[in-house]
Amino acid sequence: MELTPSRRHFTIFIFGKIRRNLCTTGSTDTSTATVTGNFDNDEKFISILDDIVRGKESWKISLNQPFILQTLKPHHVEKVLIRNVDDPRLSLRFFNFLGLHKSFHHSTTSFCILVHSLVQANLYWPASSVLQTLYNRNDTMSPPNIFDEFFNSYRNCRFLSPLGFDLLIQNYVQNRKFMDALLFAELMCMNRLIPQVRTWNAVLHGLVRIRQFDMVSELFNKIVNRCKIQPDIYMYTAVIRSLCELKDLDGMKEVVRQMELSGCELNVVAYNILIHGLCRHQRVQEAIDVKNSLSQKSLQSDVVTYCTIVLGLCKVEEFEVAVEVINEMVELGFVPSEAVVSGVVEGLRRKGKIVDAYDLVNDVGRLGVAPNLFVYNALINSLCKDGKSEEAEVLFKSMGQKGLFPNEVTCSVMIDSFCKQGKLDTALCLLGKMTEIGVEGTIYSYNSLINGNCKFGRLSTAESLFKEMISKGLTPTIVTYTSLISGYCREGELNKAFRVYHEMTGKGISANTYTYTALISGLCRANRVHEANELFDEMVEKNVVPNEVTYNVLIDGYCGEGDTVRALQLLDEMVKRGLIPDSYTDRSLISGLCSIGRVSEAKNFLDDLHKEHGQVNEMCYSVLLRKYCKEGRLDDALRICAEMLERQVNLDLVCYAILIDGSLKQNNRGMFLRLLKEMDGQGMKPDIVIYTSMVDAYSRTGNLKKAYQLWDIMVSEGCIPNVVTYTALINGLSKFGHVSKAHILCKEMLATDSIPNPITYGCFLDYYTREGNMENAIQLHQLMLKGCLANTITYNILIRGFCKLGRLQQAAQLLGEMVDNDIKPDCISYSTIIFEYSKGGDIQEAIKLWNLMLSKGIYPDAVAYDIMIYGCCRSGKLTEAFELQDDMMRRGVKSGRVTYEGGRKILLLGRNGRIIKDVSTAWTSLLQYSMSYAGLDDVLMDYIFSEEGVAKVVHFR
Repeated sequence: MELTPSRRHFTIFIFGKIRRNLCTTGSTDTSTATVTGNFDNDEKFISILDDIVRGKESWKISLNQPFILQTLKPHHVEKVLIRNVDDPRLSLRFFNFLGLHKSFHHSTTSFCILVHSLVQANLYWPASSVLQTLYNRNDTMSPPNIFDEFFNSYRNCRFLSPLGFDLLIQNYVQNRKFMDALLFAELMCMNRLIPQVRTWNAVLHGLVRIRQFDMVSELFNKIVNRCKIQPDIYMYTAVIRSLCELKDLDGMKEVVRQMELSGCELNVVAYNILIHGLCRHQRVQEAIDVKNSLSQKSLQSDVVTYCTIVLGLCKVEEFEVAVEVINEMVELGFVPSEAVVSGVVEGLRRKGKIVDAYDLVNDVGRLGVAPNLFVYNALINSLCKDGKSEEAEVLFKSMGQKGLFPNEVTCSVMIDSFCKQGKLDTALCLLGKMTEIGVEGTIYSYNSLINGNCKFGRLSTAESLFKEMISKGLTPTIVTYTSLISGYCREGELNKAFRVYHEMTGKGISANTYTYTALISGLCRANRVHEANELFDEMVEKNVVPNEVTYNVLIDGYCGEGDTVRALQLLDEMVKRGLIPDSYTDRSLISGLCSIGRVSEAKNFLDDLHKEHGQVNEMCYSVLLRKYCKEGRLDDALRICAEMLERQVNLDLVCYAILIDGSLKQNNRGMFLRLLKEMDGQGMKPDIVIYTSMVDAYSRTGNLKKAYQLWDIMVSEGCIPNVVTYTALINGLSKFGHVSKAHILCKEMLATDSIPNPITYGCFLDYYTREGNMENAIQLHQLMLKGCLANTITYNILIRGFCKLGRLQQAAQLLGEMVDNDIKPDCISYSTIIFEYSKGGDIQEAIKLWNLMLSKGIYPDAVAYDIMIYGCCRSGKLTEAFELQDDMMRRGVKSGRVTYEGGRKILLLGRNGRIIKDVSTAWTSLLQYSMSYAGLDDVLMDYIFSEEGVAKVVHFR
């Protein structure tokens, strides 16, 4: 049974035999001493010594005589041991007595004689102990010399059993001297002594342990072919393992075949090694076939068999099959190892089978097994990223039961997950518990908490965490600073945002794309688009590459200002950079075109997008729908819906919410009901936005009973009213005089943790001013100022209230108060007072206030121009009126139909001498009449501006 020669040749060194006659020459390591005193020679001394050993007198007394101590030498002990080979126990006692009580240094020969004696009497444990003592002496004798001593003792004393040599080899194996053990075995063979199979197994497995696999194969061939030894299962196992490590799979399978033919008793270990080798080289199906064949050999797979195959399946990424094998082994009562579970769970996770990985962890968890902490953390992280936060929390909470303890990675992942879910208090609680369990908070934990609190508007908490982080010696990163900057920008606190930005750059941390994008977005929200563009240019100069979001926020900023030319330039620049515009880009451009009245161009732009990209999503269509509904063009909105369906774009809840809101505001009950029915047919239910639109619509028309009914339905459907819903109903109650009910609803709102906003309080403010109760209005407004809820709109409501009562001086004083409270008056603030001055004939005060408004950089709108032109006409200042109209056109303010068409018609009629004698009186009449019919449709307006219509208006006055 010759094995194929291995790649590396192993050479056995053979040492010559040393022939010595121990009985006549004494020890090789002790010179013969000359005995002095009353004794003639060594033989007499040895006889006396032997009598003492065999006698009944105390050794302690007998061997303590001075002449004994002075004369006793190692070769004397050797001969006493030889005389007592038939009583090895006595020899061992004598040997140990001299070593322990007299500190006697025995010769190597004495050790050899004693070992052989003990082995002959089957006293293997004492013999092993003596050999270990010899090994521990650290003598300078080489292993060949030690063997010579062993061999000479064995031959000269004519011991019958060579088991002492086997014991010597096994001792060296136990002391990990595998090469010396191999040398002893070879020397035995050279001297015609054959080691036992057990001894050969010990040597072979020792060589395997030091990875001398080539040597194992060569030695196996010599054992079988030269020593003619029949291998047992353990010897085969060593060879199979070596061939496995040498990647000689064919040789390994051949040895297994020979093993089966040899008739030795088989066990599953050898097959497990074969299975391991096959799996290791991705021949998993062959490994499974070997496993399945075990039953034919009266063997059963064990836990190692299954675990090896599962790990092999992981190597070839057959994770689903691996799960099936795990289920099979569990059914047989085997428990998979941590390595097996970790491999399969990690493999499933990486392939995106996160739920399967989670289920496997739960299943094996019942058996008390869990993946390692690294894999466990990775799975929790993947569950969090996949939106399965509840499952992640289950794993996190069950760690203790599985014998796992959270580390900083586990806690950081969970804190980040809690923050993204808005569970900020839970995240903060976990941060506090980290110290209790001996886990230090990391920069990643703090970054997640700071970012989460900033996103949810809890800036004060974020600031506290920032200070706490620094106090703990953690250095803020670009992520930390960018989170704070983004939070400040989101809340409109740009001064703080730029302070943090300068602090960051002052510490040598360069802003990245996300930092600049946050600042640009904040500036655009604050209508500071020019500054945003300057920051964008700075960003590009510093070689910080803008991304899609950067361009989107800047494009949206310009579209919000109506500068679609610059927005389209940015779009071209974006495409040149290789960035792909998305739905947000397209929506901003469509919205920008709609905001400046270029709705048809917006529609054409959307159609072009459809032709180029094949499909435009509902987000872009919703912008057009909102514009059409806002202008009351419901038919056009419905045509857009039909077009969407033709292009296979389904209406989402946002689209339905826009259409429903539009139908309600136009009082189109039929369309409203059709939309609700259509939604129901598609399995959609109204959300809080749609319910709020319905409540608002009925509240505005005074149908409060219906509004309350809708409120109850909304709550029963699980839609929780928000601040907008409450405000809509409060507005209706206040508007129609039910202010006490509005107060009750406001208290209910506070009880549900919905915080009233400036619009909510504005409803009460509007009620008080309409009722002329300026005292209550002022008191409420003072409270709003303290709560930082007052704004330009609330001041405008107060101004309107004072103007209505003719208290123009107090109204004008509010303009100064606004500036003192860092609230900017707008065009409405000024034009409301200007209108009252004009109506009262005080055109000089009106002009003075007009010029003050212009000096403050506030540009009048069409209504303001109408009011001022009205005042001039009323005062007979027609030249000034036309100058205002020309200025209006120069500024690009779209003329109102009253200002342009009506005025031209009146002047034309006046010039022709028809109907009107007092042109200024006619203008005043027309303006007041048209303002009182603000809701007239285009047909009626066309009639008013006809010659017949104008004449009737004047006659009506």
